[in-house]
Parts: sequence; structure tokens; C-alpha cells
Amino acid sequence: MKLPWVWVATSISLAGLVTLGFLYPGRMISPGPLVPGHAALSGHCAACHAPFRGAVAERCITCHAVAEIGLKTSTGEPLPKASVKTAFHQALTTQDCMACHGDHPNPRQRHAGRPHFRHEFLQAGIRGICADCHAAPATAMHRNAAANCTPCHTTERWKPAAFEHARFFVLEGDHQVTCATCHPGSDYRTWTCYGCHEHQADKIRTKHLKEGIPNFQNCVRCHRSAEDKGHEDEQGKQGKRR
Repeated sequence: MKLPWVWVATSISLAGLVTLGFLYPGRMISPGPLVPGHAALSGHCAACHAPFRGAVAERCITCHAVAEIGLKTSTGEPLPKASVKTAFHQALTTQDCMACHGDHPNPRQRHAGRPHFRHEFLQAGIRGICADCHAAPATAMHRNAAANCTPCHTTERWKPAAFEHARFFVLEGDHQVTCATCHPGSDYRTWTCYGCHEHQADKIRTKHLKEGIPNFQNCVRCHRSAEDKGHEDEQGKQGKRR
């Protein structure tokens, strides 16, 4: 006999909760306060959220024009030069703002279930242009490094770095020396074999000319290790023909 009253009470309670959710969404269903930049939208959930879909990118870009992100404010004012960062949103493959951004800073809610930024979000043509977004570390190894980071780093993670020196020259035996021995001035884009043993420019030139090898500026084209007596790879052969 009491069962109908249970259903009636439950239905009234649910209806009340739904009504309160629509009337006071900020208090009833909000996961927390908004970030300072969106504080003015507190209580206006529909500015970012669509019914039954949550926050959607279509509503983000009504205020944040994709072409101006990183260059201008949401009101169209140019950003101060000191605060301008690299504008890369224009090169994203899809407009999925929530993949990286969450406006409720509660740690339990922020990025919940969302992936963080990945380089795959960028168009393929700019993924390898690291210097547009990243400054080289202020270390001796990176000071004169080329803009191409891929020989040592991947877009999956910056560390650990894995430069395979053996691809160019095997460091074994007497060649296990400090980098500056072969890379003067810590410029890792250039190297020299002169200065050790009999490696002197005039002697090396004379020896190679006697063997009919006029092009010997790049030693590692033929010599890839201390045990390599001069077997050219294909690149070396092409260099000699030039």
C-alpha cells in the first residue's frame, strides 16, 4: 500500500533537483569556480555548455577567434609583446578546445578523462619546426645545435634524449674522448679529426692524394670507426664524384 507514495516522493524529489539544476546550475552541478579569465561567466553555464553535450568548441570560438588566439585578446585588442606566445592554434587539425583546456581548476575535474596536448594535433607540415614553439636549452650542448631536434628528441617526450653517435662515428678505444676534442667551441654541427696523432691537414692531404682521393674534407664519409680503414659508403662515393 505504501509503494505508490514512495514513487510519488521519489518523482517529486527528482523533479525538484532537476528544477534547481536549471535555476541554479552554478550551485547544483558546477564542479567548481571558473578560472579568473572566465570568472565573468560564472552562473552562465550555457555560454560554454550545450545541453547533454557539455562544453563544446563551437561556443568557445564565439569569443576566441581561432585566427587571433595568441595574438589578440577575446575583445580583439592586440596582446602586449611581452605576453605574446607562439600562435599555433591556427595550425591545429581540429577545433577541440577541451582536449587541452579545462575552465574549472578543481584538480579532480580539470582535464578529467581528456588527453593533454599532443603534437599530432598539429598539421603535419609544422610538426618538425620545433624552434617556432620551443627555445633551445641554455646548455653548451644545445648552444650551437641546429634547429632540427629529431636526431635526439621525439615529439612523444623531450626526455630521455637518444642521440646515436655510432650512426656517424663509433666512439671506442682511443676515440672515447670529450666532445670538445672533435667539436671545437662546442659547435656540434661541425667536427674535425686534425690535432690528434698524425692527423694534420698537410699530412692527410698528401696521403690521400697519393691514394687518388682528392675529396677528403669529410673524414667520416669513409672512416666510421677506429677500425675502419677507409671503406666509403654511398654518400662518400657521391661526394668524391662531385
